[in-house]
Amino acid sequence: MEKKLSEMSLEELWRLFPICLTEHQTYWKEWYADEENFLKNRVPEIERISHIGSTAISSICAKPIIDILVEISKDHTLSDYKEAIVKSGYICMSETADRISFNKGYTEKGFAESVFHLHLRYAGDNDELYFRDYLIEHTNIAIEYERMKLELWKKHEFNRDGYTKSKTDFVQKYTEKAKSEYSDRYKNLS
Repeated sequence: MEKKLSEMSLEELWRLFPICLTEHQTYWKEWYADEENFLKNRVPEIERISHIGSTAISSICAKPIIDILVEISKDHTLSDYKEAIVKSGYICMSETADRISFNKGYTEKGFAESVFHLHLRYAGDNDELYFRDYLIEHTNIAIEYERMKLELWKKHEFNRDGYTKSKTDFVQKYTEKAKSEYSDRYKNLS
């Protein structure tokens, strides 16, 4: 009998869902648009919904996982949205007072055809938008980021935390540059 995802250790999950990078796929944009429409019809009062992560940057390779940032008004609590997102097929992966992370497309047999990570945040908690835009507008930095990701891939193939941590300084550096360059591009909506 197969173990449920909730019964697996972190190491078992990392083995089942390894880091895998692939060339950019044009259909990722369509997957995002379809999921955005799906969520807008099921989750009320979204302030902003955005395609983030490397799949949103057409010039670089990425893990074939669509990252979605959902920003809500500070007039609500994140828990107000949790049930609607879970009822939309997502699994809650982690939760703090100001952030909830969900995924969809993870099965006991591995990845489904389309996989999503949804990041639920309060409006204005959106550094990923700045980083995304900076890489889109600065191709040389995007290429540098891709090169680093390719080097880290095999080293951390079965360790998502290590992979993410190894990219942190780079991401923070260019997010800060982007926030300086774009200053009020994504001001808080509320």
